[in-house]
Amino acid sequence: MSDVKEIICPNAPVSGDIRPPGSKSITNRALILAALADGKSELQGVLNSQDTQVMLDSLSRLGLAVEHDANENRCSVGGCAGRFCQSNADLWLENSGTSIRFLTSLCTISNGQYRLDGVERMRERPIADLVSALSTLGAQVHCEDQTSGCPPVTVNASSQRLRGGVANIAGNISSQFLSSLLMTAPAAETAVQLNVDGELVSKPYVLMTLEMMKAFGVHVEYPVDLSSFRIAPQGYQPRSYEIEPDASAASYFFGAAAVTGGSVTVQGLTKNALQGDIHFATALEQMGCEVKWNNASVTVTGRPLHGVDIDMNAISDTAQTLSTVAVFADSPTTIRSVGHMRHKETDRITAVVTELQRAGIRAEEFDDGLRIYPGTPQPAEIETYDDHRMAMSFSLLGLRARGIRILDPGCTAKTYPNYFEDLEALCDGSLQA
Repeated sequence: MSDVKEIICPNAPVSGDIRPPGSKSITNRALILAALADGKSELQGVLNSQDTQVMLDSLSRLGLAVEHDANENRCSVGGCAGRFCQSNADLWLENSGTSIRFLTSLCTISNGQYRLDGVERMRERPIADLVSALSTLGAQVHCEDQTSGCPPVTVNASSQRLRGGVANIAGNISSQFLSSLLMTAPAAETAVQLNVDGELVSKPYVLMTLEMMKAFGVHVEYPVDLSSFRIAPQGYQPRSYEIEPDASAASYFFGAAAVTGGSVTVQGLTKNALQGDIHFATALEQMGCEVKWNNASVTVTGRPLHGVDIDMNAISDTAQTLSTVAVFADSPTTIRSVGHMRHKETDRITAVVTELQRAGIRAEEFDDGLRIYPGTPQPAEIETYDDHRMAMSFSLLGLRARGIRILDPGCTAKTYPNYFEDLEALCDGSLQA
């Protein structure tokens, strides 16, 4: 793919069926849980992307038997209950925040020395709260640059493994910290009590983690408000596990229906999906779209769009998508409670506002959100900041306005390598789910 991708306006409303690739969030959780199990697990629907490849590569470097069939979207993992064959390993995680956070905890339960690092942007992404919680639970782990509190991270589990006990974890930066601790906690020497400090962001992702842990045979005690968790020592069971299509990826196709007045059905997802991002469809419904929840699919039909004032804390990975849809509404849209987006692949609040303004759209940012005013996009080259979601969300502008060109479209390889091909096929009616 070239370094620039011009989006071609379709000649008719975008309509059709599509099944996005497997969920990145579920794939990387399933790989961690399979690694912690005592025996071989078979995973179906596995996403093949940069973020999942770095996870697979890291598990192999730790000595696990991993077999990945990318053509069939299958993977088998020979779980070792946390007893890695390799006692020393350098793990390179590119810019996969999920991978480095999950693997940092995983490495504390084995018997070795490990170093985890990534690209320049990864060295700007916070991980100190996770490191502090792990240290409180008895692990020997630290950030090499203690001033920044960011990777690289080193773990010395040869002298001190994860013991257990009570630890607090900040809830306002990333739910991945909590998910990381939860998944590894059953392998600690004694029971683990985790207390969440402050408001927990992205709660659906924590619920996803808990449901997946349960599927692999582990029980966690917690109240309805997800303010604390108790995990007794226990073992994960190997199993066969089916991974849902990616609901965050589905948002772009739902958005295509919304901005063009078409009708798109995403196969393999339902209202009861593990992924909270499926409720991006609910946000579109609030804006005026028609949503049909089927037994094995979800259909969004575009209707005249109205601006909304919406809290997207729970589904922040789709806030960029809603921002571009909002351009075509009849009144301003305000997105709130997404301040944690500033710690993602890029500062997503500033990036979205900057690129909307580049396309001639009035947009404003505030500490934990942004406001988008309706307008007609002008021809523009959209910077993507090495952020896959910037590239995919801003492609929606080009479905209604000519001259929208996406710079570095290849950054979608992080979670959806074939996104632009699938979008074009859906737009011309040649894609079959």
